[in-house]
Amino acid sequence: MTALGFLYPGHSAEDDYPRIEQLLGSDVRLDVVHTDIGEDAHRPDALRRMGSAERLAAGVEQLRMAGAESVVWACTSGSFVYGWEGAHEQVRSLALTAGLPASSTSFAFVHAAREVGAHRVAVGATYPDDVAALFAEFLRAGGLEVTGVKGAGIVTAAEVGTWGEKEVFALARSADTPDADVILLPDTALHTAAHLPALEKELGKPVLTANQVTVWEGLRLTDRRVNAPTLGSLFTKEPIVQV
Repeated sequence: MTALGFLYPGHSAEDDYPRIEQLLGSDVRLDVVHTDIGEDAHRPDALRRMGSAERLAAGVEQLRMAGAESVVWACTSGSFVYGWEGAHEQVRSLALTAGLPASSTSFAFVHAAREVGAHRVAVGATYPDDVAALFAEFLRAGGLEVTGVKGAGIVTAAEVGTWGEKEVFALARSADTPDADVILLPDTALHTAAHLPALEKELGKPVLTANQVTVWEGLRLTDRRVNAPTLGSLFTKEPIVQV
């Protein structure tokens, strides 16, 4: 049994994790601990407070007690808002506190894009435009070319969590550009685990979503490979990315 640990802010789309665990169909356990979201707002100042070392540290002991072998901060905006170097420091602090390999969803997107052989990425973000632009900057710092950014202007994770299949597909379609190798949907508050094969079929290219890449990153940190096509192209590629 491989146990993966996730620090998830608040409550929005955490039910993606038991769904993904079931779809993995293997000896993998996904343990989710909820961190204090504080002010639910897609604003840089609120997002930096949400991703503070103190708030992340508060959930670490529970994951250790559960036997987690890695820990991922399951929040994209609460990591890329620190910038490339700041997000690295956030992960280093988390790893030291947990005594475990650690990462975040923002880095998971960069690693996952490389895994599927993508260099040009299109972004469909639920965030306001200024926050979506910070994610694009982060991706560029990670060596990716951003072909376009579509922001939906939603301020709270709570509202994102109410989105269903119709809204998810509309966001992905609006974000796609002809020259993009892959489409990125970067909000862990967005339910996407049930839609991955259908999204890729409709758009004709890989689609990477926040909770999907977060779980993949947890596996990567433990050197595990699980073939699970129901979770999209990302879970069918060999070999696993080495960083």
